[in-house]
Amino acid sequence: MVRHYGMFEFKTEITDEQIEECFTEMMGMVGKIPGLQKMEYGPYDSPEGLNDGFTHGFIMTFDSPESRDEYLPHPEHERVADIVVPRLERVVVFDFEV
Repeated sequence: MVRHYGMFEFKTEITDEQIEECFTEMMGMVGKIPGLQKMEYGPYDSPEGLNDGFTHGFIMTFDSPESRDEYLPHPEHERVADIVVPRLERVVVFDFEV
């Protein structure tokens, strides 16, 4: 399996409703993109304060590196990215095999 982990810092003018729309669209990819088994997300919630301005995170679980690779150019991913990316100030994505 592959965990596809990301952190978002949204632009200051983006509303809570727009943030929720981003994650609703992202969650909608589960079941539409082969091999994308699960997605979880949420706002930063730690007293450590080590988030460096990132406000939200997500984890996607893919059944294989090949499925993750096919997800990247998938039309549904590109459609969702067109909604999410313009709302971001910064993003970090990190993948690892488990």
